[in-house]
Amino acid sequence: MANELTIPLLPCPSIDEIASFYQMLGFEITYRQTRPNPYVAVRREDINLHFFGMDGYDPAQSYSTCLVIVPDIGGLFEAFAAGMRSVHGKLLISGIPRMTRPRLRNDRYTGFTVVDPGGNEIRINQKGKQPEARTKLAKALENAARQADAHGDEPQGLKILEGALKRATGDEPEFQAVREYRDELVERINGAESLRP
Repeated sequence: MANELTIPLLPCPSIDEIASFYQMLGFEITYRQTRPNPYVAVRREDINLHFFGMDGYDPAQSYSTCLVIVPDIGGLFEAFAAGMRSVHGKLLISGIPRMTRPRLRNDRYTGFTVVDPGGNEIRINQKGKQPEARTKLAKALENAARQADAHGDEPQGLKILEGALKRATGDEPEFQAVREYRDELVERINGAESLRP
């Protein structure tokens, strides 16, 4: 068989909020239903995502995720970031919704993650083999991103970066990327703490 199409069906508390969020990122609504069950489908080029509304659903408790493989993450990230900035005035990097930045690894950018209003993690990765980390700072950045972005453990990611920066000389190619990611994690941690009752 060939030319199969798989489309994830993800939960959300409100299809209206999901539709607005993805329209902000440049998606179009391809299907919408409110009765008998809330359902919305969105598409941007070949990326298709479908959502079903679920009463009482808590986005903070979501484990839903989806992997999207694209030929060029840079262009897609910039388009998503421009849409987010046009609506919110900035890139949302903490709380729900949010979007991580691509990470520099050996002069190539790795993927990024979009967390939508339903708490669903849409992981955007570049087609092909990801470059392996070659320096200590690149390895620390990779480990920190795995902890903070993939596992949601921002404090552990920050701890990894702080340790790496203490040992760094400042002339490594990833030094600035590590500092920027450290600052982002601090903002994400502080943002999460401010949302607590």
